[in-house]
Amino acid sequence: MPVINNLLVALPATAEHLKKFQAAAPDACIVQALPADVTPEMVRQTDVIIGNVPRELLSDAPNLHWLQLTSAGADPYVVPGILAKDVLLTNSVGAYGQAVSEHTAAMVFALMKKLPLYRDDQYSGTWGEHGTVTSPVGANVLVLGAGNIGICFASIMHALGSRVIGIKRTVPSFAPEGPEPFAEIHTMDDLNDLLPHMDVVVSFLPSTPQTRGLVNADFLARMKQGAIFANAGRGDLVVSDALVEALASGHLGGAALDVTSPEPLPADHPLWQQPNALITPHVAGFWHLPVTLENVVDLCAQNVRRYVANRQLRNVVYH
Repeated sequence: MPVINNLLVALPATAEHLKKFQAAAPDACIVQALPADVTPEMVRQTDVIIGNVPRELLSDAPNLHWLQLTSAGADPYVVPGILAKDVLLTNSVGAYGQAVSEHTAAMVFALMKKLPLYRDDQYSGTWGEHGTVTSPVGANVLVLGAGNIGICFASIMHALGSRVIGIKRTVPSFAPEGPEPFAEIHTMDDLNDLLPHMDVVVSFLPSTPQTRGLVNADFLARMKQGAIFANAGRGDLVVSDALVEALASGHLGGAALDVTSPEPLPADHPLWQQPNALITPHVAGFWHLPVTLENVVDLCAQNVRRYVANRQLRNVVYH
């Protein structure tokens, strides 16, 4: 049976959180620190890490058997040479659905009602109006990435009266008619045919060779006049210059971005100057919604329990 001798918990865990980890691995010596405070010695001594420790520390981790990320994305840690080949890697997919979907839905709704323009007027003391607005009721919404976060977002938009279509890598047996909250499920093969009919296109896609630069000039030109684009997946999905052009020309009604390329977005980047763009600095997830930390702790503690019991772990990235 696998044994955890030293467990490093690299997240803002409370005493109650640490009790959950100790209950899951009673014989483990637990050390807790924020990722920024993790030392090379901590990494060298531990055999299991919970948390996104600085990558550069992992090159000298002779005892490490398993890294449990507290993020849904694993991109920085799958780069060759970061982890030894025999180290198990898992992530926290499933913990961020509520936080990221609510944040993204709020941004889309704000753009539909032109709230950023009125906020700008508030700062300048302008009492004006910005014309017609749109509604989620009856809107056609396309969700790229119909995983946990995509399902949560689709649930919100479905509840508001939208017709939501999801795109996944593979279509399950029930497709093309999907279960609620999705009216339909498609693959990327249908993307070009779907884009001209969508009022809102939202992406929660990860960064892969297939997704990088997907939202380019051709993609945006295929979108419906006045449609809204939103991205809360990875910034490198979007060709920024093409998005700026689509916004400046008025072809797009708006863009809601919680992720950009590059990050942080430089202060002189033209995206900041687009009045129909709403940008937040990659804050939809993390610990801003307190329940997210609880979700992550529960998921990680469950995986620790599974690990000690030699059972299949959740969210295995590679082994």
